[in-house]
Amino acid sequence: MSATHAHLPAPERTAMAVLATLSLCHFLNDLLQALLPAIYPMLKTSFDLNYTQIGLITLTNSATSSLLQPVVGHYTDRTPRPYSLATGMSLLLGALLVLAFAHRFALLLFGAALLGVASAIFHPESSRIARVASGGRLGFAQSLFQTGGNLGTSVGPLLAAFIVLPRGRASLAWFGIVALVAIVLLWHIGRWYAGVRASTPPAAAGAVPATPAVAPAHVRRTIAILLTLIFSKYVYLTSITSFYMFFLIHRFQVSPRSAQLHLFAFLGAAAAGTFIGGPLGDRFGRKYVIWGSIFGVLPFTLLLPYVNLFWTDVLSVAIGLILASAFSAIVVYAQELMPGRVGLVAGLFFGFAFGIAGIGAAVLGWLADATSIEVVYRICAFLPALGILAVLLPEERRT
Repeated sequence: MSATHAHLPAPERTAMAVLATLSLCHFLNDLLQALLPAIYPMLKTSFDLNYTQIGLITLTNSATSSLLQPVVGHYTDRTPRPYSLATGMSLLLGALLVLAFAHRFALLLFGAALLGVASAIFHPESSRIARVASGGRLGFAQSLFQTGGNLGTSVGPLLAAFIVLPRGRASLAWFGIVALVAIVLLWHIGRWYAGVRASTPPAAAGAVPATPAVAPAHVRRTIAILLTLIFSKYVYLTSITSFYMFFLIHRFQVSPRSAQLHLFAFLGAAAAGTFIGGPLGDRFGRKYVIWGSIFGVLPFTLLLPYVNLFWTDVLSVAIGLILASAFSAIVVYAQELMPGRVGLVAGLFFGFAFGIAGIGAAVLGWLADATSIEVVYRICAFLPALGILAVLLPEERRT
């Protein structure tokens, strides 16, 4: 797999100001997205929901995002839309207002779906812009971009614990101010990207898909392996993001606010792992980061359902740190495998990740209702064993 950068529409040096702003916008986007699962305990009580209905909310959110992201990515490969990011954030603002004032379960599903549409618009094009601004440091740029999102995901439950829970669901509307700030920043990012495109040949800007450097059968096999690894990673992660608070409340009788703080520790560790993974992939090879990240977390997931609260925290932090380091490496690995299809690859992998997480949440919710929340974690503990498949990934031809 070629590691050259012939398809980068770059400024020759890394555009750090652009990457930092894009990472900040990813932080704000995912912070707002993370408010939905963070208020699940509140929704469960006020709407008298069961675990299956909680899973359906996650499924609705994830399905809209996952189905649309590859479509958006494929379309923007051919016709990039620099200002679409601000449009997506505007939809997210609308979703927050729906969730803040919904009075029926159907409206909760509509708000979750609108959040998914906003996510589908944001991720493929923003991932492309991160690559454009990378100056050739692909793993670093993707990690910095994704770290912003993971930090936002980790802060969301914290803000929900200290703002939304004490003041009620209507206080979600206050976060519209955050969305307005992000809209302004994303408009400026779009203007920068439009300027880069105006001064760059169309083929280099990714508007015309390039011919893959390897045989299509080889590409399909490798993509199938990568998607299997994404499956194992994100079904396990959704067991944490959707049900970890309930697991802690049930097993250790902690309060909902305390459970959100424990979830924050896990998500903060995941954000740190995301940042580490990209530069390690640039330095040592992405295949080894992918393999070590997913398969290497197996001993910790196997222990987690059986230890006390202290060791549950320790193991969850280790799991978040190690497991999160894979995604940026997977995305860049796949983009190098399919040069010229940056948006399609980003949309495919972000979309599949969100979609499989949503399906996993629905299935795990049903399983928790049918058995117990502890059984869910005992079964999910074996998912990282699929990481052994990373040994089948072809070696990168590094320059």
